[in-house]
Amino acid sequence: MFVTFLKFSANRASASRLMAAHNDWIAKGFTDGVFLCAGSLAAGTGGAIVAHGESREAHDARIAADPFVMEDIVAAETHEIEPKRTADALGFLRAA
Repeated sequence: MFVTFLKFSANRASASRLMAAHNDWIAKGFTDGVFLCAGSLAAGTGGAIVAHGESREAHDARIAADPFVMEDIVAAETHEIEPKRTADALGFLRAA
């Protein structure tokens, strides 16, 4: 499982120009069954994505394909988590 933080860079002003493409990229992550959750960080500093079901290499490639990452609107920082305990509804994460 991965948690990726997308923190705005100095090029943040260009975000509105690529917002539709970024949102399409997020939608594809959900359609592909990889993204579990995506949303904004508090205080408008960027966003975060929780994902599972692909290798680290595949996840890194997916993140690199985000138009916001490609255009240096955000810097991505990914952390890999190996869930040991979860709520029952998230039990599938322990088996992944």
